[in-house]
Amino acid sequence: MASKKWDHLVHYVNDLDQPVEIFREHGLIAFRGGSHTDWGTHNSLSYFGLTYIEFLGIENLELAKATEHNRVVKDAVGTLPEHEVLSRVVIRTDDIEEMAASLEAAGLSLSPIMDGKRLDNKGRLIEWRMMTIDGDFGGLVYPFVIQWKGSDDERLERLTASGVIQPHPAGNAEMKRAVFHVSDPAAAAGHWGSLFGLTALEPVDKSVSLQIGDKFFDFVQGDENQFKQVIFESDAARLKGKSIRIGEGEYVFA
Repeated sequence: MASKKWDHLVHYVNDLDQPVEIFREHGLIAFRGGSHTDWGTHNSLSYFGLTYIEFLGIENLELAKATEHNRVVKDAVGTLPEHEVLSRVVIRTDDIEEMAASLEAAGLSLSPIMDGKRLDNKGRLIEWRMMTIDGDFGGLVYPFVIQWKGSDDERLERLTASGVIQPHPAGNAEMKRAVFHVSDPAAAAGHWGSLFGLTALEPVDKSVSLQIGDKFFDFVQGDENQFKQVIFESDAARLKGKSIRIGEGEYVFA
């Protein structure tokens, strides 16, 4: 069975340098990533182990508008510049073909499996495979799925050696929970759990959580039907109890 882990999240922004500066002010490392020259987008990144934040902006609007299959880019065109929102979570797998077959059998509309690539800020080529999912459930857009070259251990070693993953000056923090405000938490969690093979925990105050590895997707009551919050666990005095807002997204350090 294909493995599933929370790989990263996508947060649409207009100015890639703004979140880098805001994070720096809180003792967190974020940096310019690079350009997706096939899709007209570019990013800044902040890593917490292998799970990371991708702040995604539009670099070439005409190219982004012409992108045919990549739902993440198409949604960025429809969302920016008006709304700098948390877009969606990304599930990492070791068998994207198996996941594609399973999701297609469940009736979802998928993009082709696409080859992704970009140069990082030091000119190194980064490659991956991904697929996006059209549509939504009750207004909440689906994750997209990614498969990287090499094992998790190999990527962790390589990204640490290259300085992409490094300790944050403020102290240790772990990205632990993605929080979705949805009209029907039980239905949304049940749907995602069935599609992606994730285990649902017992409901707490009408909220329902799915476990993905050692992390969680939390579905709580709310009318937005949108990804709203990221919760970190941290024992760092400089971070604990802090909340960082970027656009319409919130990063909370518990």
